Amino acid sequence: MSTAKRAIPEPRTTAALAARRRSTQAAIERVHDAITRLKREKSQVSVAAVARRADVSRTFLYENPDARAAVTAAIERAGERRTQVLAAADAEREATWRERALNAEAGLKAANEEVRIQRVRIGELLGQIRDLESEWTEDGIQRITSENTPLKQRVRQLTTDNRTLDERLKAARSNLRFQDRRLADLEAQLAPPPPGSDRG
Repeated sequence: MSTAKRAIPEPRTTAALAARRRSTQAAIERVHDAITRLKREKSQVSVAAVARRADVSRTFLYENPDARAAVTAAIERAGERRTQVLAAADAEREATWRERALNAEAGLKAANEEVRIQRVRIGELLGQIRDLESEWTEDGIQRITSENTPLKQRVRQLTTDNRTLDERLKAARSNLRFQDRRLADLEAQLAPPPPGSDRG
């Protein structure tokens, strides 16, 4: 009689264990399906998102080794893709701003050289006026003075352009620093939270 009583619970236990295994396997399959759907939809893969889609608890995702491995691998792959996208965007922005900065520097250098040449030329003309002033007629002096006037205007214009290019260069450098800080902020925001932070 006592032997029969001990034999009764064993099939029930086996059936309960089998049912639990089937339930666990079905949950793991839902986890894989949820990850696949999230990736197909280009949605962010996270413990919370997978738990909602797969209709499982976060505790299950942390405690079941297969589910945890699947979610961790998906988050890492998504993180790598985001890093690659951000790196490409960063490289493109940096190249654009670097090109603008280089163009501004080249323009500033050219303007400085033009100013230097014009100043030398003005100096030469003024020297000629002083050397020949006593020998020249009033008309000749007036002609040299007239030629000197547009040169002075050109120097003033080049000086203004020089200041403008310098301001643009400073703005380009400032924008590049801002983009670097913005990229760092975006990377920090897009970094997936550590698995422990979603528990509860």
